[in-house]
Amino acid sequence: MVGRFTTLAFVGALIVSGCGGSQKAADPVGPRTGPTSQYDPQRSESLFGEEGASLTALTGALSGNRDTPGQSDAIPVNKYLWRAALDTLSFLPLASTDPFTGVIATDWGANPDIPGERFKVTAYMVRPQLAASSLKVAVYREVRDEGGVWVPATVNAETARKIEDAILTRARQIRIAEVEGAATG
Repeated sequence: MVGRFTTLAFVGALIVSGCGGSQKAADPVGPRTGPTSQYDPQRSESLFGEEGASLTALTGALSGNRDTPGQSDAIPVNKYLWRAALDTLSFLPLASTDPFTGVIATDWGANPDIPGERFKVTAYMVRPQLAASSLKVAVYREVRDEGGVWVPATVNAETARKIEDAILTRARQIRIAEVEGAATG
């Protein structure tokens, strides 16, 4: 009986997984995955670039072995970018934050002046440097159709870039304020 239930559940899962929408992958609407990168076996075993956490550091930290010189427990996320992203995206409710992967995801938020439209933003910190190449932002937009159902809508490509610029500007302000505070204190 258990074997038949397991088989039936597996077949059901396959059927349901085949019921995808017909939306093209190139369409600029709907949820997206984060930035992707490719594994290069010729490079070091780092997961997050040259200055990020490595497999050796992660497995060493999990096993309690911290004897390897040069290893650190540093999170591969720039602290200025992290704080700036939280500040900049504070106009939307937060859904999740993960400082270990450098991802900040907001929940849907709407402008009270435009109730038939809502936005969601995900910020990815992909490198530990304070640089434009260290930050990727994805913006999602939905509008209400005539039936009151939220449907994905296109997002102007400039929107994500403007949010990235605002985060980078705020990160630089935070860094300058910290450096000036240390110099005067």
